[in-house]
Amino acid sequence: MDRVGSVADVNIAPGGSASVFVLNDGYAGLPGDDERVSGTVTLILDGDAVIVVDPGMVASREALLAALAGHGPQAGDVTDVVFSHHHPDHTVNAALFPAARIHDHWAIYDGDRWIDRDAEGFELSPSVRLLRTPGHTAEDISTVASTPGDVVVCTHAWWMADGPADDPLSSDATALHGSRERLLSVATVIIPGHGGLFRPGQSTPR
Repeated sequence: MDRVGSVADVNIAPGGSASVFVLNDGYAGLPGDDERVSGTVTLILDGDAVIVVDPGMVASREALLAALAGHGPQAGDVTDVVFSHHHPDHTVNAALFPAARIHDHWAIYDGDRWIDRDAEGFELSPSVRLLRTPGHTAEDISTVASTPGDVVVCTHAWWMADGPADDPLSSDATALHGSRERLLSVATVIIPGHGGLFRPGQSTPR
């Protein structure tokens, strides 16, 4: 897939109304147990929108729902679920949120309705939008939230703060590095696919 365009035409900047909370810090392998994997799960609140990004594999579903409730919403209150891509470690718990529309790179799934649309620039709420950021897979998207003080990006362009610099599962390394540059031009906080949030800097893999 060709690299998508710049962000200049989508007017992404801090000063929005969204609030962002990490519900589960992901990981890819644990000491002594390389088979353990968990995706980072994020909650975004913006007006009437209650958005969960990448509700994939977690050690405890009960703990995930308790973390959600700790910020106010119950599972049935979630309005939207976003898949950054279709790997199971980022999708398998979507059914925990029975009222939610599900969003991926090319459609919205709402009950029995399959609604075609391109994710690029799609607005989930006044301060939350989707961007195409291919590289980890050809269909990867990122969720971009403007909060009062930051632009927070949920993405699998990075597994964790230190990269890895070269994604071992990347479908297109050139596209991945282009997507990273695109996101770094706007993000002040990054929530990666398998780690805690971080503020990008000079050491952040491009």
